[in-house]
Amino acid sequence: MIRKNEQKEIDFLEYWRIIRKRKWVIVSFAGALIFFTGLFSFLATPKYRSAAVLMIEDDNARMLSLDDTFGYRTPVLRDLRFFNTQLRLLRSKTLAERVARKLNLLSRPEFGAGKRPKKGIFASFKDFLTLKWLFSNKDIDDRKAKPLIPLNPYSGIANHIRNSIEVNPIRDTKLIEVSYSSPVAALAAEIVNTLADEFIDFSIEKRYENTQMASNFLSEQIASIREDLASKEMELQKYGEEKELIFLNDTESTAINTFADLNQAYTQAKIDRITAETNFRQLKNLSPDTLPEFVNNTTIQQLNVEYKRVKSEYEENREVYKPDHPEMVRLRARITSMQDEIRKAVEGIEAEYTTSLRKERNLLTALTRAREDVSEMKSNAILYNSLKIEVETIRDSLNSLTAKQRETLISSRLGGLRTSNISIIDPAEITNNPVSPKTKMNLIFAFIFGFFGGIGLCFILEYLDNTIKGPDDVERLTKLPSLGIISYLPNDGISGDRVKSYGSKDSPIYENLPDIKEVALINHLYPKLFIAEDYRTVRTSLLLSHVNSPPRIIAFTSALPKEGKTTTVTNIAVSFAQLEKKVLLIDTDLRKPRLHQIFNAKNDKGVVGYLTGRYSLEEAVQPTSIDHVALLTSGFIPPNPAELLNSERMRMLMEEVKEIYDVILIDTSPVMAVVDPVITTFLADTTVFIVRAGKTTNKSFVHAIEELRKANVDISGVVFNEVKMDSGYNYMSYYNYSRTSYYTQEGIEIDE
Repeated sequence: MIRKNEQKEIDFLEYWRIIRKRKWVIVSFAGALIFFTGLFSFLATPKYRSAAVLMIEDDNARMLSLDDTFGYRTPVLRDLRFFNTQLRLLRSKTLAERVARKLNLLSRPEFGAGKRPKKGIFASFKDFLTLKWLFSNKDIDDRKAKPLIPLNPYSGIANHIRNSIEVNPIRDTKLIEVSYSSPVAALAAEIVNTLADEFIDFSIEKRYENTQMASNFLSEQIASIREDLASKEMELQKYGEEKELIFLNDTESTAINTFADLNQAYTQAKIDRITAETNFRQLKNLSPDTLPEFVNNTTIQQLNVEYKRVKSEYEENREVYKPDHPEMVRLRARITSMQDEIRKAVEGIEAEYTTSLRKERNLLTALTRAREDVSEMKSNAILYNSLKIEVETIRDSLNSLTAKQRETLISSRLGGLRTSNISIIDPAEITNNPVSPKTKMNLIFAFIFGFFGGIGLCFILEYLDNTIKGPDDVERLTKLPSLGIISYLPNDGISGDRVKSYGSKDSPIYENLPDIKEVALINHLYPKLFIAEDYRTVRTSLLLSHVNSPPRIIAFTSALPKEGKTTTVTNIAVSFAQLEKKVLLIDTDLRKPRLHQIFNAKNDKGVVGYLTGRYSLEEAVQPTSIDHVALLTSGFIPPNPAELLNSERMRMLMEEVKEIYDVILIDTSPVMAVVDPVITTFLADTTVFIVRAGKTTNKSFVHAIEELRKANVDISGVVFNEVKMDSGYNYMSYYNYSRTSYYTQEGIEIDE
């Protein structure tokens, strides 16, 4: 058995063998598919397709807005929704019904005018079950002719057109291809062109219908808003006069303006006071010697710089001049003067701070009074401003609706021009080439699908076939070698013409070939025929399987009956006799013996007679018409075959025949039928297992081999019987051809 971890290599020759073996499956499957496809293609009604190309521009406004029309807007999301809407409208039932009505398709024979509607299979079956066929057809027709609710006669035709219309947008464009297929080419073109015209008319009608409705609505709203505006304006004017509200403009009053000015002045005064206070507090407790390097006051900063320069000069001259030196006196006087100037500058900053503080307090008092005035004014102006805002809102709404009304009037005037954002680029034309059925293309695809489908079917059948087909299967299942392959020849014989089919009909080997009736002894009757060589090949394989000690007692068995054991045994016996070996054939199938029938011998003594002690070996063995071949038949059928074969007498028989004969061949029962062959094969030197190619199943073969191996039976290999030359085995075809060619060169004589 194959181990799970072993991977089977891909064998393309094996695949080719499967295809060759089941080539008629491919031919039949492909032929049937091509036949029915061709039948359908030739019997199907041809259909003609006509197509028109439309361009759909963006519908900028449903009422022809001037801003949208002459402006530049590219709302991508809106374009997509609009475009998809138009595609759905083209396949709407309403549009299809408009086409059907305009063309009056009810009167066209293509749509069933003048024809009686056919019943479907299910409707006919229902009528049969309900016994409606027993009633008068006239009464049924009268009831159907008077429906309680009138139906739309164009509904069915509209559904048919809608389902047959194909709408395909052309990528990256605003173009749409609209097509229709019909058995009548002129009708297809007529329907497509009418559909395009009706689509344009439908778009225009819907657009200007909405425009008129909008115009009427706007007129009513404008009149109502004007009345509200007049009322609110009168109310606003009356309230302003009562409260004596004076405004400089639309947004400001005098109180608010005064408050704003005071607030601004107070803010600036506060900033100035904070600045002066900061400078004052920074310098009031500092002496000229402790002033920082950077001061916010420019004058003090300059005096400080000059003071430090003079003082630095004085310190430098102290080391050079004496204190009473004129230069030193001048510098001290300069330092004292600078200190006085700095003190005066600081006092000026304090005065500036006091003035800023006083100004801030005065402005705060005025600002408080102004705030009280503003609060009083605002309390009176709240309602006034509310009324004013309401008036402005109503006025804006009136202006917007008035502008829309002007656009609506323009759209209504342009409606008479029948302008549309949809245009026909290429109208549909009548074509003479049908689009279906595509006979040539259908046949090509049928051939392709039939061919590959047939191949797939071959592999499916091969997968479902659980029989042994060749040496590879045996090697895979049991690791047993192949001893040879026997070509297929029926047991009842074949005619000379049929034999010629296995080789070259022009070869001398097949001239004047008689009918072959005895296949079991074909190696003796026709020793130069290729099938005789098959048996000699098996003989050679047996001898080579045990080179050091060739087997003398060889048992032949199989898994099931009718595998070809007896035929193989007789021909192998002849092949050993052709080597001038003394051969004994023993029939140990004590239930259904057959060897005596092949050699036309009596079956009154045989193995059973010897095992029961009635006859000696010399009395039980019979000569045959073939030189060097003797026969030990089974004898009469005993009630206990297994006990006889498992007796000590049977072992004595094996020892005795080995002393007399060179080769002993034993024909046994099938392993899966009885236990007899397990006993017999154990007594033999080796066993040959016969497999009928394409008939013996894997399960029965493996089970039979396991039964023999349990009994420690030596199995030399497997002989494949009845292998057909056309079964797909390439090596068999080559082997048979080479062998035939070899014998053809020498020529043979066929014994009759």
